[in-house]
Amino acid sequence: MKGRVYSKTYTPAGDIYIVIENGILSALYIWEEDFLKGEDVLSLKLDPSDSLIKRCTNQLEEYFEGHRKEFDIPIEPHGTEFQKAVWKELCLIPFGETRSYQDIAFKIGREKAVRAIGQANKANRLPIIIPCHRVIGKNKSLTGYAGNRTEIKEVLLALEGSNYIK
Repeated sequence: MKGRVYSKTYTPAGDIYIVIENGILSALYIWEEDFLKGEDVLSLKLDPSDSLIKRCTNQLEEYFEGHRKEFDIPIEPHGTEFQKAVWKELCLIPFGETRSYQDIAFKIGREKAVRAIGQANKANRLPIIIPCHRVIGKNKSLTGYAGNRTEIKEVLLALEGSNYIK
């Protein structure tokens, strides 16, 4: 279906709102307040029967049941070249593993851009699919996720069997 459609699914990390635009996953929002803040809801049509929404919902369910480690949903992240470089690197972090913000900065050749890595993570509209939850502090501590919601990051890392240290 062309246009913009959405649906909501319940997960152990909270309600996830799935937004599809012209046959591509446009955004995932964890929690209603982020969905309402990030989207012009009046321009969206609720359509849980959309084939891509169903596919995304099924893959998220498989992920939260421990049966999926990677997603094969069509995405087209919109951001700056720097953000896209960060997000590309995040997608290379294997399921169940973590990297520090500094590790990511080194990998993309921007060693001094550690804070900017955090801002790129914050701008990621496709959490879980682009796994920004796998980025933690250099001292192995959890740091902000979706702003300051480290409890979501903790749920996702525990689900993946990550061995980060609190």
